[in-house]
Amino acid sequence: MKRLRYVFKSPYFLIFNHLIRWTLLTIPVAIVIGAVVALFLWLLSWAIHFRFAHTWLLYLLPLAGFVIHFVYKLYGKSSEKGNNLIMDEIHEPGGGVPKRMAPLVLGATVFTHLFGGSAGREGTAVQIGGSIADFFGRLFRLNEQDSRTVLMAGVAAGFGAVFGTPLAGTIFAIEVLAIGKLQYDAIIPCLIASIFADQTVAMIGIHHTAYHIDPFVTQGNFGVSFIHFDYLLLVKVILASILFGLTSYVFSGMAHGVKNIALRLIKTTWLIPVVGGLIIIGLTFILGRQDYLSLGVDAQFADSVTIPSAFHQGGADTWSWLWKIIYTTITLGTGFKGGEVTPLFYIGATLGNTLSQLLNAPVGLFAALGFIAVFAGATNTPLACTFMGIELFGGEYALYFAIACFTAYFFSGHSGIYSSQRIAIPKIFDPDYGKEASIGESMQRRRRLINSRLVKYKDKITKKK
Repeated sequence: MKRLRYVFKSPYFLIFNHLIRWTLLTIPVAIVIGAVVALFLWLLSWAIHFRFAHTWLLYLLPLAGFVIHFVYKLYGKSSEKGNNLIMDEIHEPGGGVPKRMAPLVLGATVFTHLFGGSAGREGTAVQIGGSIADFFGRLFRLNEQDSRTVLMAGVAAGFGAVFGTPLAGTIFAIEVLAIGKLQYDAIIPCLIASIFADQTVAMIGIHHTAYHIDPFVTQGNFGVSFIHFDYLLLVKVILASILFGLTSYVFSGMAHGVKNIALRLIKTTWLIPVVGGLIIIGLTFILGRQDYLSLGVDAQFADSVTIPSAFHQGGADTWSWLWKIIYTTITLGTGFKGGEVTPLFYIGATLGNTLSQLLNAPVGLFAALGFIAVFAGATNTPLACTFMGIELFGGEYALYFAIACFTAYFFSGHSGIYSSQRIAIPKIFDPDYGKEASIGESMQRRRRLINSRLVKYKDKITKKK
């Protein structure tokens, strides 16, 4: 009896029990999330191609925004906070994630894309995962700590399933919560959830876009035969990655800024998405092309600029990345639904295409680097994005992926698309840097500083007059 009691109390038995318990808990959660994400991806593809065949739907975008606004006002409640609500619940469990979040965000995102809004799908998948995981947590009567873990597993499942990157989904869930701190206590449930959700999507028959980096000849070793690494290419990668990080900073600032400006200038809230839709229509009419609407993955016309086209010479215009920033921040900032990540992929890939021309560098490689690095800077998840690069493009250029993601991460500063993301460890240690507790506080402080400087500048001009 003593020996049996010793076995049950041994650390190995506790570890084994922990693994079995979380495997049994996580698999059903992951399968349901994977099935709903598969449905979402199918509906999203249908909506995008239906709009391709009926281009007049774009002119109903203001009406779509009006409908989304009132649906969320009547039924949304706390669901309006989206990914930030899930992150808040993981940090400090409270009211929970409403069950209605999953169907609301699924329908609203499909609606946004059906009428041409420039948005993504990651935010929707993560909210679907969080909502379903919270439902199962309540069903299983989990305690506070376990509820937190199952929510993280839901985030991993949603992310891994929507992009077909289970390893990146796992790391993303434990990395995104707090800058400088990985939540390793939840890594096994997150890994199980991400793998099973991704496999569920695959078994249902939903396929993800395949990307390919064309082979290139390495050069730039300064004529020294014993140097087998292309240091000249490395310098170009670092220079481009600095710009990727700054682009992440611009995107994050504009994403929050558009929303704040709209709320300040338009007092009637239902008019905000209507005005946003009208601006998108006006920009499309001025540019004379619809490349910057919706996801930007599938091509509406043969010469359309898309994420896959950016991997090839001439596959993007010089300012495609900037137009996508404008379209996406206006769409999401005025109340339409969807994620930011796929637009960030588009921005990064097209910027990488442009920079490859300026730096005389491989187009496919730089499109791939921009694809993951702009995302890394905007979400402060360089490790997850490095793994995403390996899963999507192969491990041959893993070193360049890591350099690009971590460089962009540092140069994006304490900014990001998730205001509830905590700052556990500042990016640099300095008394005047990183005093805030979260990304939201950091960006508010920066806005106040900019506003105070503008006021001082305005006062100086007034005195001179």
